[in-house]
Amino acid sequence: MIVLATLIEAFATILHTLINIYIWVVIIAALITFVRPDPYNPIVQILFRLTNPVYAFIRKLVPTLIGGIDLAPLIVILTLQFIDLFAVKLLFALANVL
Repeated sequence: MIVLATLIEAFATILHTLINIYIWVVIIAALITFVRPDPYNPIVQILFRLTNPVYAFIRKLVPTLIGGIDLAPLIVILTLQFIDLFAVKLLFALANVL
């Protein structure tokens, strides 16, 4: 039982860390769009490749352009925060029960 609880806690910690890293990637990608970056810059390309598929998925579900402002990054961040608060805390609670 202790091994299973430790495994669940480790998975929850890694999930929490990955969610936080991706939130920062989304924030950085959103901030970079304000300065009109060079599209051939490798960092810009990596950020685009990491965020654009998620933005495209969100844009299929919800119209995200409101007044010329794209709200897709905000929706992604709020969704990730919800997953972090709900699923990760649920995993930690499950590990504590075991």
